Amino acid sequence: MSDPRRVAVIGGGAWGTTLADLLARKDLAVTIWAREPEVVQGINRDHENVMFLPKAPLAPALRASGDLAEAVQGAAVVVSAAPSHAVRTVMATVAAAVHGTPLVVSVSKGLEPERQERLSCVLADVFGGATPVAVLSGPSFAQEVYERQPTAVVAACADHDVARRVQDVFSTGSFRVYSQTDVVGVELGGALKNVIALAAGIAEGLGLGFNPRAALITRGLAELTRLGLAMGADPLTFAGLAGLGDLVLTATGALSRNRSLGVELGRGRKLEEILASRKTVAEGVTTARTAVTLGERHGVELPIARQVSEILFAGKGPRQAIADLMERTLKPEQWR
Repeated sequence: MSDPRRVAVIGGGAWGTTLADLLARKDLAVTIWAREPEVVQGINRDHENVMFLPKAPLAPALRASGDLAEAVQGAAVVVSAAPSHAVRTVMATVAAAVHGTPLVVSVSKGLEPERQERLSCVLADVFGGATPVAVLSGPSFAQEVYERQPTAVVAACADHDVARRVQDVFSTGSFRVYSQTDVVGVELGGALKNVIALAAGIAEGLGLGFNPRAALITRGLAELTRLGLAMGADPLTFAGLAGLGDLVLTATGALSRNRSLGVELGRGRKLEEILASRKTVAEGVTTARTAVTLGERHGVELPIARQVSEILFAGKGPRQAIADLMERTLKPEQWR
């Protein structure tokens, strides 16, 4: 039987750890699952995740486990914070272990690469239609949320009562949660902004200035809005926290993993070399190719995402990619 105070956070990266700490400091009984034994040991022994959130003392009551079944035992809320490519595998194990119908909250910002699915769809498939699934997204660097810097995000579920429940679970004096019913728009905004952030970082790495950055952010917003409309999203969502807000943060912020990876690409480093030197995941890498496939499926042109994908996976030079973007057929700014 589930305990309404018990929360399981699945994923011991920076974001999962930050949210687990936030919830534990609200006097909820939180267990975080991490794949890495050293992360589990460090949280339980030293109250710190040195690998993914260093120099950040965690709530003493926060527990960690390397066993998924143990982590979710009795949980009324399950937070899915695994990288997008691992969500189906990891959460299928969780679904087999939980009892009843916990509230499942997806906080990962990406798309399933193999099937080009939104992660809430993956979770609904894994848990079944009776389990409520919501999405939490918006402009939220883990480090700043941990530091209790004022942050605003959005919780989305087609059932507004479920979205409001997520608001109640996560909201604090420094972490303000708005509610939404447009799950498609919120998820696409959170996933595709990483691709535009890569593009902005590439331009920065090439030594380009503010004009190109503004163009990439604005036209990137147009791209993800076009795809969102084709997939049934509300266009107003992309003017909100999960759209423009998260896009601006990720494309310009110094803490952005996707932007910083783009900077290194722009400076001439190879993708394989960059990834080999990192412990953390930059979701935009896999999302770029997935977004292009989704665009083709829905008949939507995504020129920036396509150029980023060709830089990442086809060896295209960044300066050639920019030239190809600038020399495309001229057209009106707005679309109908």
